[in-house]
Amino acid sequence: MLGIIIPAHNEAGHIGACVSAAKRAANHYELLGEDVRVIVVVDHCIDDTFAIAGSLGADVLSVSARNVGVARAEGARYALSLGARWLAFTDADSIVADDWLVRQLDCRADAVCGVIAVHDWSPHLAAVREHFARTYTDADGHRHIHGANMGVSAEAYVRVGGFAPVEHNEDVALVEALIANGASIAWSAAPRVVTSARTDFRALKGFGATLVDVSRRCFLSKTDEDGAMAA
Repeated sequence: MLGIIIPAHNEAGHIGACVSAAKRAANHYELLGEDVRVIVVVDHCIDDTFAIAGSLGADVLSVSARNVGVARAEGARYALSLGARWLAFTDADSIVADDWLVRQLDCRADAVCGVIAVHDWSPHLAAVREHFARTYTDADGHRHIHGANMGVSAEAYVRVGGFAPVEHNEDVALVEALIANGASIAWSAAPRVVTSARTDFRALKGFGATLVDVSRRCFLSKTDEDGAMAA
């Protein structure tokens, strides 16, 4: 059995598309009918996230931690209790490719760190998109770590104690623990995920926050340049 785990905090606007994509990945023909459970962990939600996810066939758990590390760990705990051999993680504002799970398993590693693409850059200056294109490595051998696109074998996950109960960088902490434990990591561009560049991000130091910081620096740089030209 395979588990897809999605933490969510007030994600009614995104969870439908996210779960639908995860269900398509779960039903990919190359999985040969292996059971896949899509698990949404709603964390202190006051909107319709729970109802929407459940209506689409996800297993829905509820926590009130306001902590993504806790939410991911709870989803993993549940998947492991069902006998999952592989844990795949994404985010509620993200869309996994139909062959996402297949490509993770193809890597034949203890863990897989995938890449992300952005479907809508409109909340940001053009300079932010240009900065991303210059600095992001969308190729095998990258060293990016995204909670929106990662997977780990049940054995390796349990061996390092799973996700730490931290509010941010829980994905980085897990990968660092795996590396320290001697796990094999596939830094692969094959498992594809499209994510949001929204400014109303949930993780204080996640991808969205990073983009907002880049946007701020780009704006200040442009302001300084304009001021220098005017002088």
